[in-house]
Amino acid sequence: MIEIKHLRTLQALRNCGSLAAAAASLHQTQSALSHQFSDLEQRLGFRLFVRKSQPLRFTPQGEVLLGLAEQVLPQISQALQACHEPRQARLRMAIECHSCIQWLTPALENFRTAWPQVEVDFTSGVAFDPQPSLQQGELDIVLTSDILPRSNLHYSPMFDYEVRLVLAADHPLAQRAHITPQDLACETLLIYPVQRQRLDIWRHFLQPAGISPQLKSVDNTLLLIQMVAAKMGIAALPHWVVESFERQGLVVTKRLGEGLWSRLYAAVRDGEQRQPAVEAFIHSARQHACDYLPRVRNVAQPSAGAPTGKRVSQPRL
Repeated sequence: MIEIKHLRTLQALRNCGSLAAAAASLHQTQSALSHQFSDLEQRLGFRLFVRKSQPLRFTPQGEVLLGLAEQVLPQISQALQACHEPRQARLRMAIECHSCIQWLTPALENFRTAWPQVEVDFTSGVAFDPQPSLQQGELDIVLTSDILPRSNLHYSPMFDYEVRLVLAADHPLAQRAHITPQDLACETLLIYPVQRQRLDIWRHFLQPAGISPQLKSVDNTLLLIQMVAAKMGIAALPHWVVESFERQGLVVTKRLGEGLWSRLYAAVRDGEQRQPAVEAFIHSARQHACDYLPRVRNVAQPSAGAPTGKRVSQPRL
């Protein structure tokens, strides 16, 4: 029955001393404001102020509601300010991109320097599936390349990154200028212990060509790269994972087809993407990655609504 706008109008009337001045302060016409008061008084069943009184005089009932306005409106203002500028917060995050930890650690340090009041709790693990935990409220942010349809999650794009074929320096394919799916048919592909349908190289490079090489699971990035260097298999990884090893001459990387690109998202529960700490972390991590990671492309925020899906440039065969 009594709305916040009514309380604000009563307060404006008290502060300004007349309907005309109150209407001007509220950017309304005097007739519109007068009609609003008349409608409210009719619904309440009593007058709020004495018309044509000089100075303006509130009725006893109007004084009661004016006191309510002076009590409630500051509390609402303080609560809204607290929502936009939280003094304390906690961000619980996890990654599905298992190699992200290499660049995420310094990005987290940058965020914590700018937001020292926010406690950051981080979870990782190659066998961990964090998106259901995000849906259930156990996490606040998940970095992922996978979009779950109809999940009630919001996916903010972080950046696009190139997935490169990783080979031993003296591997026969290391001399190829162009890698095709057929080149990998007899190779052993070293992968993280996840379903192959979650692998970009499988979904967007090998499977469309009908190529199915032998797969071997390795649950540690450093071990995986050492096995590649020892010619125990090949791998497909973001370039930032192997950049330092490639500079040392331990491995080489090759473009898959005409370029295999994947997109990393920051997933949050729908409706929470505008939380200040969440927005600040996403912006800080995106900026750090785009500034320092090799073979990464910045992407703009999507329009409102659910994302249409992951965009990957398909190799032409």
